[in-house]
Amino acid sequence: MSGQIQNSLTAVRDSGRKCLVPYITGGLGDNWLASLAAVIDGGADACEIGIPFSDPVMDGPIIQQANDIALESGVTPMSIAGDLRDFESPIPLATMTYYNIAYRMGHERFANMLNEAGISGTILPDIQMDESADWIKTASENGIENILFAAPTSPDERLARTGAMATGFVYAVGLLGITGERKELAASAIEIARRAKEHTDLPVLVGVGIGSPEQAVEACSVADGVIIGSTVVRRLVHGLETGTDGADAVRELIAEYRSALDTAFPGN
Repeated sequence: MSGQIQNSLTAVRDSGRKCLVPYITGGLGDNWLASLAAVIDGGADACEIGIPFSDPVMDGPIIQQANDIALESGVTPMSIAGDLRDFESPIPLATMTYYNIAYRMGHERFANMLNEAGISGTILPDIQMDESADWIKTASENGIENILFAAPTSPDERLARTGAMATGFVYAVGLLGITGERKELAASAIEIARRAKEHTDLPVLVGVGIGSPEQAVEACSVADGVIIGSTVVRRLVHGLETGTDGADAVRELIAEYRSALDTAFPGN
C-alpha cells in the first residue's frame, strides 16, 4: 500500500516535473520549525528531518556539526517528535536517522512516535537490507514508508530487491562516501539513477554530492528528483553562528533549486 510520500512524489513525477526534497536537522536552533516552514515556502515536495545521532556514519562534516549542536542543546528523538505534533505540514515528512535509535526504543515504539508526529516515512542508512525484515514489517503495519538506498556498487540483483522492498521512494546514492557538496556532479549519480529506475516503479531520487541547482538539473536528466542536505544545513549553521536568519537563507536557496528544476522540467 502506498503512503503519503510515495503518492506525493509519484504525482510530481507523473506531471513531468521533478521532485525536490531538502534535508534539515531536527532540533537545530531554538526555532527549528521555522527552517521546516522555510523549505515548504521555498517549494519543497517533501522534507527529510534528521534526528541527531552521536555517530552519524553517513554524514559529512557540516551535518555532523549540526548534529553536535543539536545534541548539546538537549535535543532528543522524543523532543523532535513533540515539536512536530504541533506543526501541520502541507507536504509529507520523513526522518533520516540511524538504526540504533529505532533498536533502543523498540520498533513498535519508534514507529508509534513517528506516527504521532505526523511523519510518513523513515530512512535508516546503517541497517542492512538482509537484516531489516523485522523493522520493515513493523513499519508497514504502522503505515510508515521505508525508504531504501541504491548504491553505485549495488549489483542488479540487489537493486531489484531494493526496488521491491522499498516504499516511498528509492534513494539513489550519487557517489561513494559521506554527504557533502561537490564541485561537479559525479558520473555515478547519473548511472545509479538510470540503473535503479530499471528495477522499480517508485520515484528514484538522487542524493549525496549535489551542491548547486545546475547539478540538480543535471541529475534530473535521468532521476525523478533530488535530495539536498549539506548545502541547506550549512546555511542553517551559519545563521546560528552569525546570529542571522538561517531560515530566510534556506527559503531563498530552496526557491533557487525549485526555479531551476521547473525551468528545465516544466511539466506536461
